[in-house]
Amino acid sequence: MSTRETQNTEIKFDPKKSKKDFRDKYFIKDIENITGIKAYTLRIWEQRYNMLTPKRTDTNIRYYEEDDLKYLMNVSILNANGFKISKISKMSREDVQKKTLSISENSSRYENQIQALTSAMLAFDEREFNKTLSISILKVGMEETVTQIIFPFMQHVGVLWLSGSIHVAHEHFITNLIRQRMYVALDQLNPAPAVECKKFLLFVPNGENHDMSLLFASYILRSRGQQVIYLGTSTPLEDLNKIFKLHRPDAVFCAITNSNQQVPLQVYIHSLNRTFPDVPVILTGKQVIRRRDLKLPSNCHVVATPDDFNRLISYLPAQSA
Repeated sequence: MSTRETQNTEIKFDPKKSKKDFRDKYFIKDIENITGIKAYTLRIWEQRYNMLTPKRTDTNIRYYEEDDLKYLMNVSILNANGFKISKISKMSREDVQKKTLSISENSSRYENQIQALTSAMLAFDEREFNKTLSISILKVGMEETVTQIIFPFMQHVGVLWLSGSIHVAHEHFITNLIRQRMYVALDQLNPAPAVECKKFLLFVPNGENHDMSLLFASYILRSRGQQVIYLGTSTPLEDLNKIFKLHRPDAVFCAITNSNQQVPLQVYIHSLNRTFPDVPVILTGKQVIRRRDLKLPSNCHVVATPDDFNRLISYLPAQSA
C-alpha cells in the first residue's frame, strides 16, 4: 500500500496560472521521462515524418515547449494503442488530441489513464484531472482506481520529480486533488456493520505528514463494515498509549514513508511493540517495505499491497471485551 507521497509543506500557488511560470522548456531527457518515447525514436520521427521541430537555446541545445509535450504524450498513447506513426504524422494536433481523449475515456488499459492524469497535472488542469478519475471510478470502482491508477501514477510522479522534469507545485496540486477525492469517497460510505466488527487504530508517526496510504486503508476497512479510529498524521507515541488503553483496538495500522533521523526505524517498531503488545501491528510505507534487515516482533506485519492488507485483516481475530 505504498506510494511516494509528497511533503505536506504548505505552498501557495494558483493552479490557473500558466505553467510557464514553473517550466517553459523541456529538454529531450524530460520528454523521454514523461512520455516514455526514447530520445533516438523521437529524433527518427522528427527526421522521417517531420512531426515537430524542436527549438534551440542560445547554446544550441534542443528543447520543447508545453504544447509539444502535450502533443507527444498524445502521440505516445495513440502509438501504444496500435496507431502507426506514419498515420499519426498526417493527423492535425487537434485530431490527435480528440482521438486520444476518445481512447482514454473508453479504454480499460490503465496506462492510458495514467498518461491522461500526467497531462492534466502538467497543465494544472483540475477539471480534466477530476474527469479522468471520475470515469475510472464509475467503470472499475474506487479500490481498483486507487491500486491500478492512482498509486502507479504517483510513483511515476515521484520519478518525474526526482529527475527534475516537474516542479514541486505539480506534486502538491495532484496530491491535494487525490486527497479530496478520497475524502469524498469516505463520506459516501455507509456500509452495514460487520457481524464480527473489528476496531482498527490508524495513524502516521510523529513528524510525518503523508496520509495517502492511511486514507486508503480507512476506505478499505470502512467499506467492509469495520470500525476505524483515524488519528491521521504526526501522532506522538505517548498519545497512542493513552488511546490504546481507552479504546482497546483489535489492530493498529501505521504508514511510515519518511525516515526519522531522531528515532531509527528499528527502534520505533520495537516501541510500537511495547505500546501494543497484545494486538497485531500492521506496517506499510516505503521505509518498511524496502528494508530487508528489519527484525519484526511476532505481532508486527508488513503489507506492501492492498491485497496483502485484505488477506491479513480477514484473518485477524477480534479482541474480547
